[in-house]
Amino acid sequence: MRVEQAKEIIKPLMTEKRFDHTLRVAETAVELASIFGENQARAELAALLHDYAKCMDLSLLKRWIETSNLPKDLLLHHHELWHGPVGALMIRQNHGINDTEILNAVHYHTTGRPHMSRLEMIIFLADYIEPGRNFPGLEEVREVAREDLVKGCWLASGRTIRYLMDKQSAIYPESFQAYNDLTLKIHGGM
Repeated sequence: MRVEQAKEIIKPLMTEKRFDHTLRVAETAVELASIFGENQARAELAALLHDYAKCMDLSLLKRWIETSNLPKDLLLHHHELWHGPVGALMIRQNHGINDTEILNAVHYHTTGRPHMSRLEMIIFLADYIEPGRNFPGLEEVREVAREDLVKGCWLASGRTIRYLMDKQSAIYPESFQAYNDLTLKIHGGM
């Protein structure tokens, strides 16, 4: 699938605000791919598709999870996590995307996971730091992200977990596993 084709596919599925966010994530992903030696075209395509299912009705997202091989424990966590895994299934089924790394980047962009590929980390981070975002501590993550991809993901992952803990929200197990994996990569084992 080409970039322009992806834009034509996603635009009618999204609000204008979501589409603009997606374009900023794509620009950020291309920048990070350039810095860290990842294929820029694949990064742009994965970024354009990362929120493919974001604007879907929650009942449809739930049905996809219930009727597919996706982990059912997703349904025990906030629905904001659902669109990544469902989106990955949908772009494979509806558009024939079979590139495992792109599918994984879409699937795990909200939670992260242990042993993320470079492309997965780029999409995870691009979604977090795109220029339209604005929250305390983001500038530090943006600066680190352009110097050290793993450390940038580690900071983003840790801040997301802390934010959810402060809200007394449940945290998806793969988010903790991603944080632990990134911590071990940065600081080594004990």
